[in-house]
Amino acid sequence: MSDRPLPAARRAARAHEAHESQFRLLSQRRFAPFFWTQFLGAMNDNVFKIGFTSLVTYQAARFSGVDPNTAAFLISAIFILPFVLLSATSGQIADKYDKAMLTRFVKSFEIVVMLIGGAGFWLHSAPLLYLCTFLMGVHSTVFGPVKYSYLPQHLSQSELVGGNGMVEMGTFVAILVGTIIGGAGAGLAEHGALVLAGACIAIALVGRAMSSFVPPTAAPQPDLRINWNPVSETWRNLRLARENRTVFLSLLGISWLWFVGATFLSSFFSFAKNVLSANPDVVTVLLGTFSIGIGIGSLLCEKLSKRRIEIGLVPLGSIGMSVFAIDLFFASHALPPVGHLLSVGEFLGQLVHWRVLADLFLLAMFGGFYSVPLYALIQSRSQPSHRARIIAANNILNSLFMIVSALMAMGLTAAGFSIPAIFLVTALLNIVVATYIYSLVPEFLLRFIAWLLVHTFYQIRLVHAERIPEEGAAVLVCNHVSFVDAIVIMAESPRPIRFVMDHQIFKSPFAGWVFRHAKAIPIAPAHQDAQLLARAYERCAQALAEGDLVCIFPEGKLTRTGEMTPFRHGVTEIVKRTPAPVIPMALRGLWGSVFSRADDAHWPRPIQKGVMSRLSLAVGEPIDPALATPEKLQQIVAELRGARK
Repeated sequence: MSDRPLPAARRAARAHEAHESQFRLLSQRRFAPFFWTQFLGAMNDNVFKIGFTSLVTYQAARFSGVDPNTAAFLISAIFILPFVLLSATSGQIADKYDKAMLTRFVKSFEIVVMLIGGAGFWLHSAPLLYLCTFLMGVHSTVFGPVKYSYLPQHLSQSELVGGNGMVEMGTFVAILVGTIIGGAGAGLAEHGALVLAGACIAIALVGRAMSSFVPPTAAPQPDLRINWNPVSETWRNLRLARENRTVFLSLLGISWLWFVGATFLSSFFSFAKNVLSANPDVVTVLLGTFSIGIGIGSLLCEKLSKRRIEIGLVPLGSIGMSVFAIDLFFASHALPPVGHLLSVGEFLGQLVHWRVLADLFLLAMFGGFYSVPLYALIQSRSQPSHRARIIAANNILNSLFMIVSALMAMGLTAAGFSIPAIFLVTALLNIVVATYIYSLVPEFLLRFIAWLLVHTFYQIRLVHAERIPEEGAAVLVCNHVSFVDAIVIMAESPRPIRFVMDHQIFKSPFAGWVFRHAKAIPIAPAHQDAQLLARAYERCAQALAEGDLVCIFPEGKLTRTGEMTPFRHGVTEIVKRTPAPVIPMALRGLWGSVFSRADDAHWPRPIQKGVMSRLSLAVGEPIDPALATPEKLQQIVAELRGARK
């Protein structure tokens, strides 16, 4: 499937599919073989890493001379190193060659790697196991750009969030299964190492067989000349990523998540042994809880975002991560001393440990809210010709952040910080970093504010969302019922919108702050400020020329009766200067709310009755700008609205 716009009939078919469950993708060849291939790869990574880390932590004398507290971070650092060295090259390869062919090559390489790892387990050879760790990092480095650039070539825009949610869910379920197998294998005193060796090789063989069914995926840039110099190509990839500011800052946001995740995941063995006084089986419970949390959060993203890229979930995710990481610190200090290593049954039998598990689960779930929209945003806004190299840039940044995470954790451990204290430091850093990112890209925070305000009070149905173009300029026109019309439209639109708004609104502290950061365009009648009116038309023309959506309320004021007042000629002036499709919309259900000018205005139902008030936003067919007269637009908006105000 190419990245060219889909024909109208195909778009309609995909729009219908978007209303079905994301799990239907598992029955389709364009998704299922690739999903299971990446699932098995992630599972094998964790069977090996968890098995090795567990043996190093609890049987250090046999498998490593390194201090067990440091060994877990060392294994993570070795695994990450290839991402720094080879991500730039792997991004070029993924753009140049068929991704199905690359997938099969990577899975064949995995078999060789696991034969080396199997020998390391059999011989109790730490050097071979560290070598296998590095080679598994190479395997994941090459597969990463293939994995995330494959999806937008086979999924439509409306399927991207669901597809990414499935992949993220699958990845962390694979981590859970791999953790169980790796932990259980390492726990077998006599033959654990041999069980791990056999499991790793068997999973690699099944993964290679599954990769044979991945459908052909055309190379987006087959004539690309590969630059084998990793240093210069790394800088080139980072420059490509920086061409789109939102994409680059989204990459940084994902990399920060990997910093946080690596800090927690690498600490679990020491956390279990030294803080929880628990045996290796409890580590499996901790990792399983964390993985289930990420998986559920990833799946819930599609439900919460209504199958579109809802970046408002990103701030929600970062807030939840910090809250529950901080509570994990306090929960860890409330644990009573224990004189022996607790079994799973003993661990689960104490109520205080359920608070620890709840914190881990919720921290991970909010991590899912944070990551899925960012991955989908990067895929949708990256240029198809170098999308894989953008993903490679993401892997480079991820690896750098994870190495810094490992170094920070090792440094804090050497300085005498406990594992819970490291969790607290990470949570506080998350607050600082999140605040900085949202100050640079207010779009994330604005979407969160709009999403939270609207969905707290209302249950909204967006009718014919597919009529809002996925890209390119358009002018949206809508009836003006209440003070929150723009917030409702902002929350429901799949794309950012430049609103044309009365200049008086910008004098309000909160509304002014919101709409200034949303790059709204202030406007005034000619008799009040002719210069401001002229500047507004110029800014509308510039926004449309840049491919943005511009929204105007042609009535020019709120209705006082619930009925529409005559549309003014502002929209005519806008499309005369810069012709663009005009898309009529109608809000239904806000008249009579406290946000309207109705005499008997009332608060939304959550405050009155605890039941969400129902709204709808109906989107009409695009209209040729030459035909978009005020009278015609008002007629269409009235028909879309119907009898309900």
